Amino acid sequence: MARAPALSFDGVTKVYEYSHLGRTTYSRGVEGLSLEIPAGEAFGLVGLNGSGKTTTFKLALGLLRPGKGRIAVLGKSPLDPAAQAATGYLPELPYFYSFLTPRETLRFYGRLSGLGGAKLDSRIDETLTIVRLADCADRKIGELSKGLVQRVGLAQAVLHDPQLLILDEPVSGLDPLAIKEFRDTLRALNEAGKTVLISSHSIYEVEKLCHRAGVLKDGRLVATLEQAQWAAAAGGLEALFVDRVGAL
Repeated sequence: MARAPALSFDGVTKVYEYSHLGRTTYSRGVEGLSLEIPAGEAFGLVGLNGSGKTTTFKLALGLLRPGKGRIAVLGKSPLDPAAQAATGYLPELPYFYSFLTPRETLRFYGRLSGLGGAKLDSRIDETLTIVRLADCADRKIGELSKGLVQRVGLAQAVLHDPQLLILDEPVSGLDPLAIKEFRDTLRALNEAGKTVLISSHSIYEVEKLCHRAGVLKDGRLVATLEQAQWAAAAGGLEALFVDRVGAL
């Protein structure tokens, strides 16, 4: 039997409705979005502010429901507990209690995920190694740099060993060395079989990490680009992106 895609959108539309003083206005999140991400792929979503990237992520996570169309995570509804258990999410601006250590934070999130006992302790140690946090696992988060806090965010996203990782602007605000180390970690996770979906304003990072990229403009997917396309293009993925968002 064929393996279900890690994530699929079929004709998905989400329109936001706002009411104020008896007046209703509408704003498009995404419109007619159709996209399939095979298991094991690294896929980048790029677009200008307001293009629909965060809406797409929230729909995939079951935080929003579409007005039209169908979404499937590993062949199941995003609201299915099995789909949610198989998904890890890193928001653009993760927040953690500054008085806790990374180890204590992961224990907290692990219990929320239904893990416990020796299995949780073992998984915490493994995860801290994966995201390169073992050396500062017992320091207060309030003492850590932005790059290290971002690694704590990635650690909570992978702690329960999900099949699909959804990462919203994962390298935002990081210095060049932290960006490279973060990219290397994501690449290793992808090579280990994780499906990775990221959004980023850094087209260079998408270009370096992803097998394909989708270009969103005004809530519509205007192009899906293959790695071979930007490798052959003068100016790489950035030139293809500018061409797509500027021409439509």
